[in-house]
Amino acid sequence: MMKNRERGNPHADSGRGAGTRTPAPRARGGAGEPRPAPVLSVVVPTYNERDSLPQLVSGLAEASQALALELIIVDDASPDGTGTLAEEMAKSAPLRMMVIHRPGKAGLASAVLAGAGAAQSGVVTVMDSDLSHPPELLPALFEAIQGGADVAIASRYVPRGGVDQWPWARRLVSRVATTAARVGLGLRVRDPLSGFFAVRREILTERGYRGLGYKLLVEILARHPQARVAEIPYRFVDRRHGRSKLGIGEIAAFIRLLVTLRVGKLESWRVGKLKM
Repeated sequence: MMKNRERGNPHADSGRGAGTRTPAPRARGGAGEPRPAPVLSVVVPTYNERDSLPQLVSGLAEASQALALELIIVDDASPDGTGTLAEEMAKSAPLRMMVIHRPGKAGLASAVLAGAGAAQSGVVTVMDSDLSHPPELLPALFEAIQGGADVAIASRYVPRGGVDQWPWARRLVSRVATTAARVGLGLRVRDPLSGFFAVRREILTERGYRGLGYKLLVEILARHPQARVAEIPYRFVDRRHGRSKLGIGEIAAFIRLLVTLRVGKLESWRVGKLKM
């Protein structure tokens, strides 16, 4: 397992991670007592998710009754006012909540890196804002990390996992992309493209992540082939509000990322052979 290393925020002065932070007032529990320090930081990138946000915060607030967590919203200047709503909700939310405002749409992966840099706990969970990822799974992901895993993945492609409400074309695209990542990068996990996962914070705050597009997990796994990985089954449910962000631009960014990671692995192998 990886050694713990304390790192600063490598994106604090980076264009990808730059933004202003709006923390909630100091969160307090019953009888005015301060809440315990978070053991889990939940990073949620947002772009035009105003309709989903109240239900998301409500679900995470319920989960926080059993697990001390903080919510970090990273908003990319959503035109629909998601960031403004998140800031208002942070003032009275029944859990620790911080909002990071970025000046423009810079991508999901870089938003996760920015949120991880602000996390106060040693474990970071990444989840979507569109209600497709169940907060009820957070304790299982956290327990997997506590049990020795470096990365815990909410997996659609292990027994008892699955996808609901997807048309056949999208299922096909997902399967092809997953196979390309597994074969092209030599990954052994079943769902390297999951957007719902937990990871030790020091892994995310290392320097050097490219943060391209909307899939960060595959880059984490490619950079850390020796990491201990646990896959927890869950059923993905398609978004309840708004439209999917998956488009030609995101697909192109994913292909660029795979090619970049593949070239990097080949170069590392070549250098290793030369040193032998």
